[in-house]
Amino acid sequence: MTSIRMFVDSTCDLPKTWLQENQIGVVPLYVNFNDEVYRDGIDITPAELYEKVKQTGQTPKTSAPSPADFIQAFQPVIDNGDTIIYISLSSALSSTYANAHLAANTFPAGAVTIVDSLNLSSSIGLLVMKAVQAIHQQQSVTEIVQLLEYMRSQIETEFAIDSLEYLYKGGRCSGMQNLIGSLLKIRPVIQVTTQGTLVPAYKIRGKREKAVEQLLRNTLAHRHAIDQDVIFVVHSFAEAEARHMQAVLREQTDARQVMITEAGCVISSHCGPQTIAIMYARKMD
Repeated sequence: MTSIRMFVDSTCDLPKTWLQENQIGVVPLYVNFNDEVYRDGIDITPAELYEKVKQTGQTPKTSAPSPADFIQAFQPVIDNGDTIIYISLSSALSSTYANAHLAANTFPAGAVTIVDSLNLSSSIGLLVMKAVQAIHQQQSVTEIVQLLEYMRSQIETEFAIDSLEYLYKGGRCSGMQNLIGSLLKIRPVIQVTTQGTLVPAYKIRGKREKAVEQLLRNTLAHRHAIDQDVIFVVHSFAEAEARHMQAVLREQTDARQVMITEAGCVISSHCGPQTIAIMYARKMD
């Protein structure tokens, strides 16, 4: 009997054990330090990435998997007679989605279906978990895609960046902004729009604790509208803050799970250490 296999890319920031238990295929993005190229989550970890930044003074570039990478990952599953649903990093942030489409077009019609998450990190994971539930309920590919395309508009993603340094080194803010932000201890808070783009929502000035508490307040203001399956707290070397957030969210929401996940190398490359986020889905009508 033909079965449905889920695929994601390495930006989904889900625990490897969960991915393996649910037979989720993962296609890695790349992290590039000059001529050195690493597969995210395979050849390099966030700790190793930050050490390289410290040693070289340079931040890495990131790049999408090629169509050939996707073909190589998909081919054995298709050869086995199964069908694939792949949930990609937002098409507004990367060419990953486009390259996956090119790969899908090399297979028979309907063999590979590509869904644009219009999101990043464990917000993609929220979609993956819903899709796995739907597969267990024996829903069809069409039904699952409809569910995902509706649900992606229900996801809330908000993260606080501890320093502008990585945004500056990556060319995403000016030297003056970086200097002023460092002097005033300004921490930008970024949100993901329903179009899959990143927008600066507001800035928090002062200690990191203020950013943590603001993210919590923003989430708890909508606690009754949050889908009860899972809330993600995602961090990059901010474990103490993540544990605090987890405890508060467990106590003050009805979520069955509040999971802590670590941001992978792609998110870490752009945001830097001490980044922390809350990601959840609103209840579906």
